[in-house]
Amino acid sequence: MKSSTRQLWEQQDRHKGERKRLFTAVRAAVGGQTVLYPGSFVDVAASFAYPSVTYVDVDQRASRFFGDIDGVREIIASENGAANARIEFIHADYREDLGLVNRSFDLLISLYAGLVSEHCTQYLKDGAHLLVNPSHGDAAMASLDPRYELAAVVNSRSGSYQVSTDSLDTYLQPKKETSLTPDLIRDRQRGIAYTKSPVAYLFRRIT
Repeated sequence: MKSSTRQLWEQQDRHKGERKRLFTAVRAAVGGQTVLYPGSFVDVAASFAYPSVTYVDVDQRASRFFGDIDGVREIIASENGAANARIEFIHADYREDLGLVNRSFDLLISLYAGLVSEHCTQYLKDGAHLLVNPSHGDAAMASLDPRYELAAVVNSRSGSYQVSTDSLDTYLQPKKETSLTPDLIRDRQRGIAYTKSPVAYLFRRIT
């Protein structure tokens, strides 16, 4: 493994195992095999939980990181032994056509990467899920998207993650009365303050 590969991963995984616990909890709750991770940078933790992950990022450091495929596989194998995991990296802006088949993924990940759902929902299967945190307003955008319904929330307690379907109607309630629109969210490019603050949301694609 190249030293730069190890260094980038250690910087990404500075909260040791946090993303692995998140993705493991999500897969236990909703299943699935194939994942699309736009704006991933070098976060390969999705491959600790899922057998097939397509990573997308425009950053040159991410391109160099995934270019050391043997090093990436070594990192994955050190966590779960899945040295034969399917890994694809697309060096591109996810807002452009990625050349992927529509409705071909079980999970779409949107974590601190902008309005992923607006540009990449086309690649998600009907009935499959979007994992999204409140950053950059993408959870709010998904809540307005008629293609989605809220399926669960992800909470964290003592370093572990729990996926809950309880009282979903009490989530996504803004603290301040406001008329949310896609244009407003695009203009703000930041999360909405809600009365409840889970770590992340799981939306199901319904159409």
